[in-house]
Amino acid sequence: MESQQALDAVAELKQAVAGVVVGQEAVVDQVLTAMLCRGHALLVGVPGLAKTLLVSTLAQAMDLSFNRIQFTPDLMPSDITGTEVIDEDRTTGQRALRFVRGPIFSNLILADEINRTPPKTQAALLEAMQERHVTAGGQTMALPEPFFVLATQNPIEQAGTYPLPEAQLDRFMFMIRVGYPTEAEELEVVRRTTSGSKPTVSPVIDSAGLTAIQERVRGAAVPEHVAVYALRLVRATRMPGRGETDSRSDFVRNYLRFGAGPRASQNLILAAKAKAVLAGRAHATADDVRSAAAPVLRHRVMPNFNAEAEGIGADEVVDHLLEAVPVGDPADAQDGVVLAGV
Repeated sequence: MESQQALDAVAELKQAVAGVVVGQEAVVDQVLTAMLCRGHALLVGVPGLAKTLLVSTLAQAMDLSFNRIQFTPDLMPSDITGTEVIDEDRTTGQRALRFVRGPIFSNLILADEINRTPPKTQAALLEAMQERHVTAGGQTMALPEPFFVLATQNPIEQAGTYPLPEAQLDRFMFMIRVGYPTEAEELEVVRRTTSGSKPTVSPVIDSAGLTAIQERVRGAAVPEHVAVYALRLVRATRMPGRGETDSRSDFVRNYLRFGAGPRASQNLILAAKAKAVLAGRAHATADDVRSAAAPVLRHRVMPNFNAEAEGIGADEVVDHLLEAVPVGDPADAQDGVVLAGV
């Protein structure tokens, strides 16, 4: 797919979503960025902010198969992946096991309120997200491509919930914060939802077109100084290894319990590539990395007790990193371009 075709397809997607979902342009951009990188996203926001509507609208606009899984305390792993049932041939009396596929076998999965189900069930979903296949009865069955999981989480109601462990949060490329609409946007929401008309969504891109854009994102170029900048942002959150100099700032030492792993570096680079493609550029820039830093890092850095006592959260840590870590000079790069095919 040519660059202009990709831009036109994404513009049509955004227009189709805007016809149903009022506002939330930044959220839509971040969700699309994650999907173009083949990544999964966790949407965090209070109820009633159109998170479910956004995901279902994207599925319709992309002509993808879609399933919503409502996570509850009694949900079992087999309710997600599927289960084996016994079939009996009435003529011969012979019995055989048949696997009935669960809702995970779709292109786009909405994992609604993922923190309401026990860890065992959460792990079943997250394993499928990582491996992109399901194993049952000794057989491995691939999940359809493209495959995305967009999970939602309510940040204000914690009674009866099972928060995702940090290692499992790391499976999500982005954590996206969904905020309240503006007054004008909320007025438009009221107008749309209290009238008799209901907007319809027509497909504007199919799975083949989406895959072509994903391949273009993977092939985008990243200058060496941009790649080094992304790595320095991530490494500035960590304890130094043996023999390494501690490059963390006093702010990070005082307020961070632990930092981000290598998957954060990978996702920062991929997100920067996607943002470059969406902007019609041939290579990523440091600004692309900076714009992706918050959704990539906010669920991978863990503030300590001191930070919590002073009201400092993960977003404040990311803001500090963006101010403290300098962008390298392109003239200092040893090579021209790296990570062109990651």
